[in-house]
Amino acid sequence: MNFCNVKHVAAAALIGLALGGANSKAWAGIEDYEFQLVQSTIKQGDAAIVAVRLIDKRSGKAVSDAVIFAQRVDMAPDGMEMMTAPIEPLPSTEPGIYRFKANLMTPGGWRLSLGAKVQGETGSLENKLEFKATP
Repeated sequence: MNFCNVKHVAAAALIGLALGGANSKAWAGIEDYEFQLVQSTIKQGDAAIVAVRLIDKRSGKAVSDAVIFAQRVDMAPDGMEMMTAPIEPLPSTEPGIYRFKANLMTPGGWRLSLGAKVQGETGSLENKLEFKATP
């Protein structure tokens, strides 16, 4: 291969990388998303509101329209994983925020486990978030 051919091959490779990088969505994966607690301390009670934000870690932007197919709240942080509480989804009050009503009658450490599908992504997102319920 002479110098002229090497130059053309290198230029073509750079163009291909530039065009491929323009579509960063193609390189996104379910690991690029995460749930974050809106508050890490929640007042205990039979109608406690637990809110989480779903974000795209690449941009830091909130993600709306995910489908949450599993939710569970338990006291695993305090060594009582089998102690669960009823939990139900509530309507969102702002884009990217997912809210739940839980019966947190015992103060202490709680864990919210979520399973979700993010629109346009393959695979399922699973997060476990720990928070405190206070009197």
